[in-house]
Amino acid sequence: MELRHLRYFLAVAEELHFARAAERLHIEQSPLSRAIRELEEELGVQLFVRTTRSTRITRAGKLFMEHVPRVFAAMQQARDSVKAAANGYHGQLRIALSDGITPSRLPVLLARCREEDPEVDIRLFEVPLAKQIKGLHDDLYDVGFSMANEVGDGIIAESVWDDPLMVAVPERHPLLAFKRVPLEEVLRYPLVLCDPEMCEGHARQIDRVLRRMEQEPLITQHAATFDLMMAVVSSGLALGLAGAAHIASSRERGVVARPLEGRAPMLTTYMLRPSTAPSQALARFIERVAAIESHEGDKSSESVPPNSQEETEL
Repeated sequence: MELRHLRYFLAVAEELHFARAAERLHIEQSPLSRAIRELEEELGVQLFVRTTRSTRITRAGKLFMEHVPRVFAAMQQARDSVKAAANGYHGQLRIALSDGITPSRLPVLLARCREEDPEVDIRLFEVPLAKQIKGLHDDLYDVGFSMANEVGDGIIAESVWDDPLMVAVPERHPLLAFKRVPLEEVLRYPLVLCDPEMCEGHARQIDRVLRRMEQEPLITQHAATFDLMMAVVSSGLALGLAGAAHIASSRERGVVARPLEGRAPMLTTYMLRPSTAPSQALARFIERVAAIESHEGDKSSESVPPNSQEETEL
C-alpha cells in the first residue's frame, strides 16, 4: 500500500464520483480506477459500489475512511517535527483548541511558553471537540482545551478557567435600561447562539443554563464563531449569550456587554490530556496553565467585587 493509494481513496470517498476525483487529483480516470482496485485487492474488501449512474462507499470503505486522515495528519506532524529540529527546537507541544479558548488567556499562556521553554516548538490546532478527543487518544495532540468535560475514558478533563456568562446587546436596545439584565427578560427576544457542531462544549453549557428557565428561548440563528455572533448582535437581529472575555475581545462596533441579574452563571474551560504520565514539556505546560489561572483569579477578585460588573461598550 502506497500513500498515493490512500490519497486517491480519500478523493473518491469525498467526491463519490471518479471523474471529479480524477480531475481534483490532476490525473486520468483510468489510473485512479486501477489504484482503487489495487487497494481493494490488498485489503480484501470492496470499498466502493460503482454503477453507471453513481458511486457509493461501502461500510468497509466508511470504516477505512475513519483511519486514512490520521495517516496524513501523522505524516504532516512528522514533517513538522523534522523541520522544528532543523530550526533548533528540541521538542514539540501539540495543542488542540475547541469551543474558542478564552481569548484573554491564550496569548499570555503562549508568551510564557516561548519565554520559559524557547526550545519547545508550539503547534496549535483548531478542531471540533470529537476530533480533539480522538486526536488525544491517537497521539496526534499532547493537550487540548475545550468547554466540555464529557470526554470518556482515557482522557483527563481538568477545570482551569471560569468566565461569567453575559448577554451581548445591540446599541439602543430596550434591555440597556437594565444595569443587570434578568435572564427572563433576555428570553423575550431572539437569540443567536454558538453552533453546537462547531462549539459543542460551549453550546452544552449555555443549554444547561437555558433549561433552568420556564420560558422557551427563541433561537433564530447559530453562529460558527463568536465574531459572527457579535456581527449578528451588532446588526440588531438578535441578542447573544457568551462569556465576558469573548464579548470583550470582539472588534464589532455597536455591541454592549451586560451582566445577568443575580449570581452570573460561569462558563468553564477545561484542559484535556491523556491519562498517561505527561512528558516533561507537558508537565511544565500544565504548571503554567495553573499559574495563569491563579494570577487571573487574583486580579479578578481584586478588581471586580461580586455583582458589580459594569457595562462594556464595544
